[in-house]
Amino acid sequence: MTSLLEMSGISKSFDGFKAIDNLSLQIGEPELRAVIGPNGAGKTTFMDIITGKTKPDEGSIRFGELSRSLVGMSESQIAMLGIGRKFQKPTVFEAQNVRENLAMALKNPRGPFAVLFYRKSREGAARLETIAEDINLTEHLARPAGELSHGQKQWLEIGMLLAQDPRLLLVDEPAAGMTAHEREHTTDILKRAAKTRAVIVVEHDMEFVRRLECRVTVLHEGTVLAEGSLDHVTKDPTVIDVYLGRSDAGH
Repeated sequence: MTSLLEMSGISKSFDGFKAIDNLSLQIGEPELRAVIGPNGAGKTTFMDIITGKTKPDEGSIRFGELSRSLVGMSESQIAMLGIGRKFQKPTVFEAQNVRENLAMALKNPRGPFAVLFYRKSREGAARLETIAEDINLTEHLARPAGELSHGQKQWLEIGMLLAQDPRLLLVDEPAAGMTAHEREHTTDILKRAAKTRAVIVVEHDMEFVRRLECRVTVLHEGTVLAEGSLDHVTKDPTVIDVYLGRSDAGH
């Protein structure tokens, strides 16, 4: 497994508060990685820095075979390199049906010339069907996205990101607000996606993380506290102390 993303010595302060403190992390390709930590651990800032929304004060971020530096790139440049992000609240085109949402995502591949060369092809239609199957929405292709349940909207948004074929997908708290049944399907969707790309899931729900069966990075006060399987990190005394022993750990 080759390294796709390398963060080294990343720090970021806001008004004297160190949100990220000398953070170093490597993500392979393909790989599924869960990032957990208590509120205020720096999880959102970590994602903001990777996607270019926030510039780090120091440190380096390298991406891909050419080890391109992401520091100093704009959000759109980073997206075009193949980094997609799914926020906690789904943003889909509610008036359009599921098929149209996915087709719009397929039609807007990254790169200035890609749109010119896009043709409504059998290949595009087949890819749309495959994605719909992957995200469990084949039966709902004709439904307006606004009619979908919260969980189904989340799946549709993941599908729209997959349609753009990112090499790295960042997913923020996908289990929030989902039924147990939807959560189960979501783990399947993310595990499948991670067979061909890198997927980083930031999550609070420990049961959800357990079902992902992947390597876990624990953040605390903006730095990596522990890394390994969920069983390994949850037995770590420092992790128990700062995270699992807290009353808000499962929320």
